[in-house]
Amino acid sequence: MFEKSGRPNSFLSFADGEPTEKIGSLIPRAVKEKNQRNRQSRQRFSAAKVVVSIITPVVGLAVFALVAVSGYGLLASSNVASVLTVNIFDTTTNTVVTVPYGPQESLAQLSFFTQTRDAFIEDEVTFIEVDFDTNMVRYFEKGVLSQSTDIVATGVAGSWWDAPSGLYRVEAKQKNNFSNVNQVYLPWSLTFEGNYVIHGIPTYPDNRPVTEAFAGGGIRLNNQSATELYNAVDVGVPILVHKASDEITDTFAYVPTAPEIGTPRYLVADLGNGTILAATESDKPAPIASLTKLMTAVVAAEKLNLDSRVQVASSTLITSLIPRLADRTSVSMYSLLQLLLVESSNEAADVIAEEYGRVEFVQAMNDKARQLGMVNTTFADPSGVSAENVSTAEDLFRLTEYIQENRQFIFAITQKGEVNAIGEGEFLDLNNLNGDDEIDSFIGGKVGETEAAGQTLISVHEVNIRDTKRKVAVILLGSTGRKADLQSLLQYLEEEYN
Repeated sequence: MFEKSGRPNSFLSFADGEPTEKIGSLIPRAVKEKNQRNRQSRQRFSAAKVVVSIITPVVGLAVFALVAVSGYGLLASSNVASVLTVNIFDTTTNTVVTVPYGPQESLAQLSFFTQTRDAFIEDEVTFIEVDFDTNMVRYFEKGVLSQSTDIVATGVAGSWWDAPSGLYRVEAKQKNNFSNVNQVYLPWSLTFEGNYVIHGIPTYPDNRPVTEAFAGGGIRLNNQSATELYNAVDVGVPILVHKASDEITDTFAYVPTAPEIGTPRYLVADLGNGTILAATESDKPAPIASLTKLMTAVVAAEKLNLDSRVQVASSTLITSLIPRLADRTSVSMYSLLQLLLVESSNEAADVIAEEYGRVEFVQAMNDKARQLGMVNTTFADPSGVSAENVSTAEDLFRLTEYIQENRQFIFAITQKGEVNAIGEGEFLDLNNLNGDDEIDSFIGGKVGETEAAGQTLISVHEVNIRDTKRKVAVILLGSTGRKADLQSLLQYLEEEYN
């Protein structure tokens, strides 16, 4: 159960202890270089100041104030509803950057996470800390550690309940939240970022508790601790999540060579260590067609409740290759994901975006692209119909890495048509447009095609290279023979490295 404490804890802060690309050539990179690239966005803040402020709305005028005291600051709150913001002063550029709510890779860095937490404590912020390194949930009331408990279980890695490092806030409270996918009740639920939940021990409708083998749900606490936290916390309270990145030393090396195919822009890269095996014009922007839907799925997983049902307005549906929704008034969100990713449904993309607000959803897609370092990427709609959905093979590899590391269930859907193997969904006869029956190494990806984009592809494969299984991403833009190009590149890998 929670342990009560009448005074704040003392926390210790610990510091964590680009090659030139030539078009059409393999670029080997050591794991050290990949780790540096993965941490690039957060390392630049290693010497920065964390500044906490509160934005207090005033009738007719929004007042934004920032007061720094020894590197930290807090605008005193009033009885008017307030919103916590965290600003980073980057000492290398002398600029202030606001940390948005949502997944934040920078908070996977222990020193940055600890510095942010200490700023919250220093400025007497009320917040929840979820630390997967120590397997603990802690509740601070005005900077004072009030409650502390062990995490009993967590969501399956790669599932939509698997909360990554980030800054969030409590969006909803439910004493007995029913999960349609798991068909269980999640008692004393605190929901954040749409799909992440802190809750007690799940029970079936007949009141039987789940067994230890049950893998559904989110951040599970014992019932007494979950109850105490639920009663103490209000909607809007910030949640600070830390989960260290998996940085396994990968010394697998390749020998530089490159194949020749007809696709004008392509990239082949090892997802394990980031080695670019072959690339041609991989930094040149081009229309990407339905590859857009992978970002749509990512944003849906981070902004919407995938365990909910949504309304379908048939008058707003756009044309899909395989129409499914015209005769429906509602549909489950995870069924929409299946349609989106398996059959590349434009209808599903629009329904998902409208649930959040279409303009806001597309903006969230572009914000996520900036967060991932996809600097040459722009999204104009959630389906990829517009030729203004553009990206580069390099940017799309960053998206592929992010999905592989944080949202593996998206690739699981594209491979099998299943949502993390936990629910069949409402459509049992889907036609998977992504894989190729002649290629059994496929483990996930997406295809697309429009007149402006030609044939496009992101395809992840598990291949044997020198008796070692490697996960490799193949990205094609502007192909006129996608299937043949993919087979040529996979054959190249087999012949060159075995």
